Amino acid sequence: MPEAVLVSWIGRTDFRAAAGETAVGIGPLAQAVLAQDYDQILLLSDFPSGQAEPFVGWLSARTAAKIRLRCVKLSSPINFGEIYQRAVEALEDLDRRQISLTFHLSPGTPAMASVWILLAKTTHPARLIQSSPEAGVEDADVPFAIAAEFIPRLLRQSDQQLTELAQGAPDETAEFAAIIHRGPAMARVIALARRVAVRSIPVLVEGESGTGKELLARAIHRASPRAARPFIAVNCGAVPPELVESEFFGHRRGAFTGAVSERQGHFERADGGTLFLDEIGELPKAIQVKLLRTLQEGEVTPVGSSEARKVDVRVVAATNRTLIGEVAAGNFREDLFYRLAVAIIRLPPLRERAGDLSLLIDALLQQVNAAATDLGVPHKKLSAAARNLLLQHHWPGNVRELFNTLQRAAVWSDDETISPDAISDAFLLSPRTLDGEHEILNRPLESGVDLEALMGQVARHYIERALAHTRNNKTQAARLLGFGNYQTFTNWMNRHGVVHPEK
Repeated sequence: MPEAVLVSWIGRTDFRAAAGETAVGIGPLAQAVLAQDYDQILLLSDFPSGQAEPFVGWLSARTAAKIRLRCVKLSSPINFGEIYQRAVEALEDLDRRQISLTFHLSPGTPAMASVWILLAKTTHPARLIQSSPEAGVEDADVPFAIAAEFIPRLLRQSDQQLTELAQGAPDETAEFAAIIHRGPAMARVIALARRVAVRSIPVLVEGESGTGKELLARAIHRASPRAARPFIAVNCGAVPPELVESEFFGHRRGAFTGAVSERQGHFERADGGTLFLDEIGELPKAIQVKLLRTLQEGEVTPVGSSEARKVDVRVVAATNRTLIGEVAAGNFREDLFYRLAVAIIRLPPLRERAGDLSLLIDALLQQVNAAATDLGVPHKKLSAAARNLLLQHHWPGNVRELFNTLQRAAVWSDDETISPDAISDAFLLSPRTLDGEHEILNRPLESGVDLEALMGQVARHYIERALAHTRNNKTQAARLLGFGNYQTFTNWMNRHGVVHPEK
């Protein structure tokens, strides 16, 4: 039998009742407590603890329920965003698998009551009650359609921030401060991330290696109502296939050879928080089925156990592939893809982040210098020619490659100023060069060059990129590549053997 838990703010009328004012009777909270037996009572208060604690003592004398007081700070008792955040933080401390929730609407401000309605009708299903001296305690039957009217109020501030970011305004949210950017490409990404952070929905982050997918996932977690709970990061490609199920779902003692003790899996460790699944496309097909069930049912069954355990986990997955392409190729389950891809955020590669490279160079060099300080190494600065080399580089390894290049260049430089030669020495050979294939403009002429084939390769490359960037919209792709109309673009597609995904 689940425990009955009453959750409520403390209102001024409750204090007046405890002070003995006969005009208010025993107050709304005491009314609710006397009307029904509760196992636990969780009270939130934005009043000074010296005022709230005596009230808790007064109420404790009238009930056998265990009372917990949570004092919080609000800039205003009608600030929807802060009230929502404090309420969610309090509820996350409860074991929701073993309780039956009741929210009391009467104590506190109308804004506090509206947030209880929103939570009861969305993420934290609960019974709603209200009370008055005349009518006593009664259920508050609030249809979801009415409850949903409060959502725009709650999200109005973040929507205004989204508009500012879409116009290129600087991001001032502390949770995303670590994502260095100035240009519109990353501004749009952060706008989307901030939008989905407050909602407990799965997120799929797509982007090339080194673009900062985990950094974005951590920022989403910090900006979410789950910020105070665990963030567990898992590299799906690094887990041995024979241990995948145990790693994700845990195991019982003796479940297999070497299982000398019970172990929690990643889902249980992340309970109440966020599970970041990096390189989700690397998961074996067998574990994809079980992952889908966990996401659908909200429960895990450890290896060696027949008993399922409830978990409340928000999943942020990441991949350096186009996952829908992996679905089409039969490498990834379609049903799992659509379960994960409720919100999709595509991180642009560094070469497409106009306006960000110079800013990133300065910020990452500061990080290199900060680390060097601990080793007694003097700070480095870039010469104009060295900076110019960095700005001209293609950066196939994205931000990670840029940081590592700066680190190497700092090591190669004996002087305080990093020279162009140090930058050249710090550049890594690309995988193509290692395979014997030279850059497209620097191929040797001694053995001849098939210019027609080379131009076809370039054309296919940019046509496919343009289609991917516009989600297969040929009109937009034609515009990106400078064609006057989509028919000319289609002719180029046919000439160079590019098949439209719709065909």
